[in-house]
Amino acid sequence: MASSHDLSRRSFLLRSAAVSGGLMLEVCVPTGAFAKQDKKDKEKCLPCEHDTVFGSEVTAWILIHADDRVDIRVARTEMGQGSFTGLPMLIAEELGCDWKKVTAEYASTSEHLRRNRIFGDMLTGGSLSIRASHEYLRKAGATARTMLITAASRRWKAEASECVAENGIVTHVPTKRTVSFGVVASEAAKLKPPQDVPLKDPKDWKLLGQPLARLDIPDKVTGQTQFAIDARPKDVVYAAIAQCPVFGGKLKSADAEKIAKMRGVIKVVPFENFVAVVAEGSWWYAQQALKALPIEWDFGESAKVSSASIKEFLRDGLTVAEAPVSRNEGDVEKAFASAAKVVESEYYTPYLEHATMEPQNCTALYAEGRVEVWAPSQNSEATAAVAAEVAEVPITNVEVHKVHLGGGFGRRGLVLDFVRQGVAIAKAVPGKPVKMIWSREEDIQHGRYRPVAMVRMKAALDASGTPTAWYVRQAEHSIFNNIVPDRIKNGIDTIGVRSFSDSPYAFPNQRMEYAMRNTHVPPGPWRAVAHTQNPFFRECFIDELAQAAGQDPYQFRRKLLANAPKDLGILDAVAKAANWDKPLPAGVHRGIAMQDAYGSYTAAVIEVSVNPQGELKIHRVVVGIDPGYIVNPDSVQAQAQGCVAYGLTAALYGEITIKDGRVEQSNFHDYPIMRIAEMPKVEVVLAPTGGFWGGAGEPPLAPLAPALCNAIHAATGKRIRSLPLKNHDLRKT
Repeated sequence: MASSHDLSRRSFLLRSAAVSGGLMLEVCVPTGAFAKQDKKDKEKCLPCEHDTVFGSEVTAWILIHADDRVDIRVARTEMGQGSFTGLPMLIAEELGCDWKKVTAEYASTSEHLRRNRIFGDMLTGGSLSIRASHEYLRKAGATARTMLITAASRRWKAEASECVAENGIVTHVPTKRTVSFGVVASEAAKLKPPQDVPLKDPKDWKLLGQPLARLDIPDKVTGQTQFAIDARPKDVVYAAIAQCPVFGGKLKSADAEKIAKMRGVIKVVPFENFVAVVAEGSWWYAQQALKALPIEWDFGESAKVSSASIKEFLRDGLTVAEAPVSRNEGDVEKAFASAAKVVESEYYTPYLEHATMEPQNCTALYAEGRVEVWAPSQNSEATAAVAAEVAEVPITNVEVHKVHLGGGFGRRGLVLDFVRQGVAIAKAVPGKPVKMIWSREEDIQHGRYRPVAMVRMKAALDASGTPTAWYVRQAEHSIFNNIVPDRIKNGIDTIGVRSFSDSPYAFPNQRMEYAMRNTHVPPGPWRAVAHTQNPFFRECFIDELAQAAGQDPYQFRRKLLANAPKDLGILDAVAKAANWDKPLPAGVHRGIAMQDAYGSYTAAVIEVSVNPQGELKIHRVVVGIDPGYIVNPDSVQAQAQGCVAYGLTAALYGEITIKDGRVEQSNFHDYPIMRIAEMPKVEVVLAPTGGFWGGAGEPPLAPLAPALCNAIHAATGKRIRSLPLKNHDLRKT
């Protein structure tokens, strides 16, 4: 079996030269056992096996072939958001290549580590792919363009300043001589990369801002895409696992003898809090044996925890005398003392599961002190580190195969429990690739959930209805406490207070407090993280204030955003697109909300009706975003549409409940996803104002739940202060 460590001496020398100074010749990096199963990768690897050099790496990101084809490497992960196209567009724009000849490929994680982290950050999350890497990717393209021009000008013995590069061709303007990128690529690759290359002015962009077809879509619609769950290395065996149903519980015993003779069973592997059955032939054999395996658990101290007890725990956070302060401006107490009207409300949101279409899985091969891993990870560099730690091998002995993800939503970025398990099981069966797959039930019941939260808000209005003070007390489960505790500052989870601590609304007096209330349920980032529940709290409460002031909720917000032009701009753009000032058909009502998040500005207007039986129909969603610059409008629009499906699903149905210390839901029958027939008409307003790079994958989700609940209030007079909506009687009273 070929693997990344089977490099020939010549290949090694070539690559070593590349690391030490300016790669001159590209060589194929063998991609291990998985590549043997994939026709495309196999074809790619053939030249390497015969030491054939077939292209030129002009910069680490760009490989140019003699026939002018351009391979652009992608360090982050495609999980449906379009980064596999958007990131190459950034490079190609500055490179000046022919987009029709561009293909994207993943950057090698092991190469990244061996070459002193040459690809920068390999984490995909936080809507960071474009906004965190646009500058160095554009510089990579501009650097390569400059090197190609220099190589061509030397051929012609002309001044480089007299040459231009466009559409894959270098032209010497005075003489009209031309040469294609592929012809001069090998000469360009020998040059020392220039420093501080200038980037194009946005007004000169030809690719960026265009709705280009995504590079990953054809293989997906034809079923050719290889996800981690498709990994089938030679001689693969399968593992099914059962984890202790109660978080924090331990495995007491598993009677392996009872299933030893079942079909395919190779081994039962016990761990501290889970047990794995390894079988040959199929995962089904492993799963059936697991179901027959007698298992005893020690559920521990959390076996009596319930959703009701968690709510009481949160409410305690709302009532304790003091809590850490995340924001304090003016004199709140004095303002309340002189208020003409005071509005006070309490809101609640439950734990949520990610429900990725591809369940957690990991295929790993442990042999001779080395590890290969195929995992649906949002962070391949961290995956390598976890694999090295579990296998107790140097990280240089780990090969992580980057693959597209069947959904991520934050589940697969900071917590890589499935990688840890997969490698641990493989280590117990050395020499055999082990393919571990969680059942859907394990996936739903052992997630890293969006935290529960309960918030009490109070605001003061003067006689004219103008807000004068705002007080907020949050009681929430902290994500950072479990994952990156060093990011907790003065008792405050800095991600948990977003939307309040940085609210753009102009309240002259405001005080925000945060009471951390951590339970035994493991939390984690969820798509848009705190920008899902906190905008629901804030924007519904702003609607309550508008109602108390007797004002239109859109115009009420406009006054409070007078000093926040970007927020006001997208709010106005969406209100205009939704025809806010025009009457709706009889029985149809609308709500509005806004939120800035991940460097972008968003707003939404949602139109609904509620019939006498309390049945809700969502007719129309108008959602807008200003991310500054837009790389691919088609991808951003798709992201906004996806946010509508994901965000409305959470508002309508999303709820993980706890009974006897464990999750009650187990599959899509009791943790439903919005059906196609339920989807409303979605209109996306793209309103880029330029000058900054915001995210797109998560921000449009933020205003959806509050806009929906504000519309329901307009339709029924009922104020929704807890989610999901399935728990509410929406009949008009």
